Amino acid sequence: MKKILVLLVLFLKVIAASSQYRTDTSYTVKSTYTKLIDKYPFITIAKAKKNPNVDQVTDVVYNQQKNRDLHFDAFLNTNKKLNPAVILIHGGGWRSGNKNQMQEMAQEIASKGYSCFAIEYRLSLEAKYPEGIYDVKNAIRFIKDNAKKFRVDPDKIAVLGCSSGGQMAALIGTTNGNSAFEDAANTSKSSSKVNAIIDIDGILAFKHPESKEGEMAAFWLKGTYEENPENWNNASALSHADKNTPPVLFINSSFERFHAGRDDMIVLLNQHKIYSDVKTIENSPHSFWFFQPWFDAMIGYTTQFLDKIFK
Repeated sequence: MKKILVLLVLFLKVIAASSQYRTDTSYTVKSTYTKLIDKYPFITIAKAKKNPNVDQVTDVVYNQQKNRDLHFDAFLNTNKKLNPAVILIHGGGWRSGNKNQMQEMAQEIASKGYSCFAIEYRLSLEAKYPEGIYDVKNAIRFIKDNAKKFRVDPDKIAVLGCSSGGQMAALIGTTNGNSAFEDAANTSKSSSKVNAIIDIDGILAFKHPESKEGEMAAFWLKGTYEENPENWNNASALSHADKNTPPVLFINSSFERFHAGRDDMIVLLNQHKIYSDVKTIENSPHSFWFFQPWFDAMIGYTTQFLDKIFK
């Protein structure tokens, strides 16, 4: 009887923890595949090649937020004691998606000599802008705090994101050292500074002639542009790009709306002689990173850029 009561208490604790926040499960690899297969009948869901030199550690707790833990999955190349690190941020319109969607990419990049981390962060049903930015920066600081354990060179950190995750990656990289984008409650002595940005089909400006952001952006940014222009501007990486911005790789689909502000940002980077590169996956849909034949090309562009910057 006592054992049953203990199990019941544990079960109730799990239910209580999971009910603290709502989730949106609409953006998945399978649902995206279903939407795309008629137009692109040749696609297959990408699978990373298993590599004996990559250790996987899942659901590492990096922070606690309001009675629940935030986690990341680590994929660590074991050939060297310290590797450059890649922080991976999933997409889903700031509202949906999860860290599992970045595992194939993380595993494949790790096999090329990197330590990769697929990050869980709070989405807009649970926390509005800029809380998710705080989460990822907190994860970066935690990883630096434990650099040796995770085989990380703390001076060689890249942040990579897809779609809304790409927007976040660009914002995180362009706000290096900006206290307004740091979690004041975090006591780590490590910096959240990153040394490279990889933006995969993420916008650089929310309010821009090429941008078509609407309800999902407004939900995350606490109002429409007319209601909250300050957030729309401050959440745009283009507003922060300056001489301190690290090198940037833009990997884009053929849909212009998903690289709104990119060309303007490149002009600013060129003015400061900061390296950037653009790779376009021709005739591809948004969310191309989930699927072959585009997955291999994306991994190739990513690792070529990382090798150039870090190796």
